[in-house]
Amino acid sequence: MADAPNPIQMQKHLKGVDYPAGKSDLIRTARDQGADDNVIDALERIPDRQYDGPNAVSKAVTEAR
Repeated sequence: MADAPNPIQMQKHLKGVDYPAGKSDLIRTARDQGADDNVIDALERIPDRQYDGPNAVSKAVTEAR
């Protein structure tokens, strides 16, 4: 399994997300922003729920490793 992307890299690819946002919204935005497979894979592993901000996404990515 790949290491989780660092939070700065993750948030770079989530720029413009309108929180709260669901998992599918996060993945779509990351793809649109040119995220690499490591970022997409990390987002695909997080629980399918609403996230209220970047910190919640980073926490979920860390816990889903």
